[in-house]
Amino acid sequence: MTPRTVRRTRDSSGLSRESILRAALEIIDEDGIDGLSMRRLGRVLGRDPMSLYRHAANKAELLDLVAEAVLVHLSVDTTDTDWAGQLRTVARQFRGLALAHPNVVPLLVTRPLATPIAMRPLGTLRPLEAILELLIRAGFSEVDALHVYRSFYGFIQGHVLNELQEIVENREETDDLLRLGLHRLPIHEFPQLRSLAPVLAAYDGATELERGMDILLTGLRAQLRPTTPPPA
Repeated sequence: MTPRTVRRTRDSSGLSRESILRAALEIIDEDGIDGLSMRRLGRVLGRDPMSLYRHAANKAELLDLVAEAVLVHLSVDTTDTDWAGQLRTVARQFRGLALAHPNVVPLLVTRPLATPIAMRPLGTLRPLEAILELLIRAGFSEVDALHVYRSFYGFIQGHVLNELQEIVENREETDDLLRLGLHRLPIHEFPQLRSLAPVLAAYDGATELERGMDILLTGLRAQLRPTTPPPA
């Protein structure tokens, strides 16, 4: 599956959906989801905010379109016979998108949870469809393919949320315990957490992603195996 381009439409003033979404994403990148409004978007584009409603009925629909515009860059090669390697590639892509647009992560991870799957924007469902196709082509049953997908997405979504969280309390401190603020924890109640201060401070998101994928894929291979060999 190759990245799809966002549907390009223009209104009578020549304003394209692509330019609207690009400006909306820039606002979210700068000031978060709460910083985006139709009024501000219109001001950035130099247009009457009412003209934007030809492309998005409201802010909620605009946010869905932004999520689609970001996920369009998540590509899945459904013909790859190395299903595990392809999942690892997709995980790296997802992390890259999250780091490039951290303020968009709630639209990709938490916002969909409040929407029934059949009512979600089609662009946000395409990675699901593509990964299911990848796994079924590899020989997994439809049910097992869904199990693999859920485990995979649960891991990468949890990973990016964990990586993007702020853990440093005082950046000027050189002592890891003080830098993370863990010295505030009662030593007798949290000895393990306090002792892990150097490890927490040295967190490497890329390395942790690879380690986590190693563990996940090893477990999946042990419990779920393709029932037929992948096609030649």
